[in-house]
Amino acid sequence: MYARCLTERLRRLLSVMPAVYLQGARQTGKTTLAKQLLEAGVLRDYVSFDDPLVRTAAQRDPVGFVRNLPTGTALDEAQLVPEVMPVLKMRIDESRAAGMFLLTGSASPLANAQVADAMVGRMVALQLLPLAQAEIAGSAVNWVAQAFTEPPTSARYPDAADLTARLTRGGYPVAVALDDPAARAEWLRSYADALITRDLQTLGGVERQDAVLTLLRLLAANPCATANIAGLSRETGVAQATLSRYLSLLTNLFVAHPVPAWYANLGKRLLKAPKLMLNDTGLAVALAGFDETRLEREPTYAGKLLENFVGMELLKHIHCSDAQTRLYHLRTDKGIEVDFVLESAQGELVGVEVKRRSTLHAGDFRGLRWLQGAVPERFRLGVVFYTGERSLPMGEGLWAIPVSALWSEPL
Repeated sequence: MYARCLTERLRRLLSVMPAVYLQGARQTGKTTLAKQLLEAGVLRDYVSFDDPLVRTAAQRDPVGFVRNLPTGTALDEAQLVPEVMPVLKMRIDESRAAGMFLLTGSASPLANAQVADAMVGRMVALQLLPLAQAEIAGSAVNWVAQAFTEPPTSARYPDAADLTARLTRGGYPVAVALDDPAARAEWLRSYADALITRDLQTLGGVERQDAVLTLLRLLAANPCATANIAGLSRETGVAQATLSRYLSLLTNLFVAHPVPAWYANLGKRLLKAPKLMLNDTGLAVALAGFDETRLEREPTYAGKLLENFVGMELLKHIHCSDAQTRLYHLRTDKGIEVDFVLESAQGELVGVEVKRRSTLHAGDFRGLRWLQGAVPERFRLGVVFYTGERSLPMGEGLWAIPVSALWSEPL
């Protein structure tokens, strides 16, 4: 059982809001977290719409079903019965008490008009992603929060000798618990098949399930690439408009995570297409047909996968922090890139580059220096994550940081 960093935020929000919508892909631990809150006395009851009998009862008599729910009830997989949403809305409006309901869902509430309408002013949404490496390690590290509050220091961190194993394992709790690599890969591939054959049906509008699975495999084969709908359309044989809709469906199932381009007020020098991350590198490796041995033989793919891995770790840290931080990427029309740009609510920027090397060169900081020179008044920090063991200053506001700093304290 893993301690989830989102738990305290969820508890606090239930103490002030009538309802919280805990969203995230299937098998990320939403049910487990809801049951932990039930055991802790934060919630009083738990109902799962995955149960066909419960689902049928709610669909046939949504008014009676909702009226009989005690305050403090968790409704698991709430998107499966949108009929209850208008009734939940009315019941919340009648009393406006804190902690009335915890709803969980494996699809974005914005994908369903009834759910989205019920949320306005009544619920706040939190997203539970696959396990962060810090959660797996039992660590309280939140690198994103530290980056905006504490200056880096020269220090030594644990080596990243197990980095390839971390990439192939990913963060789905079931997959993390499987020691057999073949069994883990089989579970992850079966998980992807279930997403396509079952979960997409709750969102509707899928004419070709095979094309969606092909799209998912293409994203896995080229992780963290800039979105190229025309290219993906050629490879899948699906019209661009349809492909864009399928990509939106994968996003609404929290499997694909677009990273928007950061461009502020720098004009046309910056390209605005998003990057596309898969939510889990273990899933990407399984769909691409790789294993640890092949990853070591394919440094180009492994480098892209590490970028996806770091991007998702940053996103997990963002979701676990009370600070409002946004994740972007940057690319200019001259080919200058910054893998990730973190922007705080105050407008401060932290640039992040990712290198799958234990040594760095001056050119590895090129994009960060460009960003620093473009917006010096907003630039707080530039970091290159690498596979070495020491955090080192590399110039004013620029640092080399071991990738293990994302889940480990300095030694």
